[in-house]
Amino acid sequence: MTELDSKQSQDESWERELLNRLAFATLNEQRRIRRWGIFFKILFFLYLFVLLVPLYPNLINSIPQVTGKKYTALIEVNGVISSEAEASADNIISSLRTAFEDKNVAGIILRINSPGGSPVQSGYIYDEIRQLKEKNSDKSVYAVVSDLCASGGYYIAAAADEIYVDQASIIGSIGVLMNGFGFVNAIEKLGIERRLLTAGENKGFLDPFSPMKTEDVAHIETLLKVIHQQFIDKVKLGRGDKLKVDENPDLFSGLVWTGEQAIDLGLADGLGNSSYVARELIEAEEIKDFTKRPDYFERFAEGLGSAMANTLAQQLQLNQQAIQ
Repeated sequence: MTELDSKQSQDESWERELLNRLAFATLNEQRRIRRWGIFFKILFFLYLFVLLVPLYPNLINSIPQVTGKKYTALIEVNGVISSEAEASADNIISSLRTAFEDKNVAGIILRINSPGGSPVQSGYIYDEIRQLKEKNSDKSVYAVVSDLCASGGYYIAAAADEIYVDQASIIGSIGVLMNGFGFVNAIEKLGIERRLLTAGENKGFLDPFSPMKTEDVAHIETLLKVIHQQFIDKVKLGRGDKLKVDENPDLFSGLVWTGEQAIDLGLADGLGNSSYVARELIEAEEIKDFTKRPDYFERFAEGLGSAMANTLAQQLQLNQQAIQ
């Protein structure tokens, strides 16, 4: 064998060895990706199992059962009433419609524990309750207050046929507010220059870094008075002659009262919890929860999917950098 043939043989051997190494590296990488895929699948199902097992009894109980037996529908109104919160108009209205459409529902309880929130969201719910009651006169709606039923929470409760409270519940706050902060003196002391550019002479009104203008305050106070009057009108429409406005002129001033005081003022009808209302008034002791809950599993799945995608993207990017 000549020296040239020997060198060519060595080159071919080196190329075969390199190809073998690349082939084995590719196989190992594929195996590693499959192992990670299996790992993430197992992890996903473990999380799924951990999430669903504790919720299983509640999920079963929350599904309306068509058995022919009458029961009471329960809808929770918890926390701040907002389009982004659990107590949003979309969630509450969806729950109400489902309850009214169920032929086995004898009556509906709105169990309220809320400091209030958006007057728009509260108004949506109020109007929907009244419309559903008009279409389904055989089903009554009762508001049951636990700890707090204030402002927008009472706005919703006023649409019910009757309101029941605990003696220590806090009821009322029939008013409207807008609050904020002013930082004019703070930026002057810090030597900060405020630059506010607007198109429209009133576009920057109530800017917290600019001095308050009398005309701006007057405009906002007018808006608040209009919304307050809308609130009052809805309460009067819902409660009717039960309200004792003449005996207490502060009824719509934004003050709150205990459950016992609320009964005397006509803001509530009596003492009672959900079990009492279901058993004694609706006469369907069994209670089924119709509250539309946030889809935590969907959020979790989205979050887990994003995490997995990011991890996979990082892995692929690292591999690409290694190959290059």
